[in-house]
Amino acid sequence: MVSLWKSGPEYEARLGKPFVPPNVTMKEIHESVPKELLRNNPLKSAFYICRDIVMMLALYSLAYMISPWADSSFGGFVTSPIAKGIVKVALWLSYWWVQGLVNAGIFCLGHDAGHGTLFSNKTINNVTGFILHSYLLIPYFAWRATHHAHHKATGSIERDENYVPYTRSKYSLPEPSKATAADYEEVFEETPLWTLWRMFVMQFFGWWVYLSRNTMGSPSHPPGVNHFQPSSGLFKDNQRSSIVLSNIGIGTMAFLLFLTGKTFFLWYWLPPYLLVNHWIVMFTYLHHSDPTIPHYRNGEWSFLRGAAATVDRPLLGWVGRFFFHNISHDHVAHHFFLKAPFYNGPEITKHLKKVLKDNYNYDSTPSFYALYRSFTQCLFIEDGGDIVFYKNREGKAAREVAVEAVVNETKERATTSEQQDCLLLDDLKRKTCLVAGA
Repeated sequence: MVSLWKSGPEYEARLGKPFVPPNVTMKEIHESVPKELLRNNPLKSAFYICRDIVMMLALYSLAYMISPWADSSFGGFVTSPIAKGIVKVALWLSYWWVQGLVNAGIFCLGHDAGHGTLFSNKTINNVTGFILHSYLLIPYFAWRATHHAHHKATGSIERDENYVPYTRSKYSLPEPSKATAADYEEVFEETPLWTLWRMFVMQFFGWWVYLSRNTMGSPSHPPGVNHFQPSSGLFKDNQRSSIVLSNIGIGTMAFLLFLTGKTFFLWYWLPPYLLVNHWIVMFTYLHHSDPTIPHYRNGEWSFLRGAAATVDRPLLGWVGRFFFHNISHDHVAHHFFLKAPFYNGPEITKHLKKVLKDNYNYDSTPSFYALYRSFTQCLFIEDGGDIVFYKNREGKAAREVAVEAVVNETKERATTSEQQDCLLLDDLKRKTCLVAGA
């Protein structure tokens, strides 16, 4: 039996290896995947959208029957008041749980529409994503803008838009050579109950904290920027009108919820919605926050390295695959092939693993333990260093960079740069320069 509170063997294996940056090329990666896997199938995309909407409506219908069932003693099979109460509570909890999964899947479909992977037509993608995300009170165009920026700079400490690590100086910690155990304890020591409370707040409300305050977003933005203000520094000038449209979508959905009344909002819609917030935070956080996965500063960052600095996780097993449309199982593939439809993710991952080899990150650690592990160990990074790993509450990193690999690569880059400079000279000087460089 697999322990629910034990790290997976893949994670343990990474702990025992110094980190060597990927040496594969984007050309090799793209050539490894058959081109047909990168094309969408409009009928298949439409099927998944209809499937999720039908499940969502069916669950609403079933939930409306819970109280009448209880009033009828469940057809006379459950007559004890205590037993009736237990069954009724169990049915409501089951509805909330499953509807939360379905609605999280609707978020994933809206996310894919934002990437333009469901249909070939940009307008159809955007209308689909706008409707699906507005239903979940998500500012579709605003989040789409920052999410695209995240994909362009994944893993970059200076430019990434999501889960950018806090630094040592952010916590006013002394430099490593002077910091003591007491310094770390003063900042990070807390009771298990307080840790669980902070996790609860992050999981159920962190999504809105990010949208409204850009918490853990790019440090290049001024404090207080948000996803609802068209003039926000998060957006380019040509995006600002669409931010207004996002707000209209959210306002329309809020008005519809008001019309449905308090009972529908509190019993049928709000609990699953809070669970959607939980799932969004959980899988996005775990994609990019792990003690064994690096972050890069500009000196060492590249698109390839950032895309490889993500983790595939079997979140909820087959349940996660079915409801979340492969968003956690094949997230590495998603970062390398943004335009590939999610239903081709499993096949793309198979090809990607062969070319990435040791730089393909997978973690079979039970996801709720992985969440706790990352929350308690991914606390800060150093202010210096081009390739850095999270440090824990003792100021220790779980993994180190293989220094010789970085030194060799730096030499190669310098040599290549010198050779490129040589090519700018005339023939005689170029030959002399290349010989000297060799």
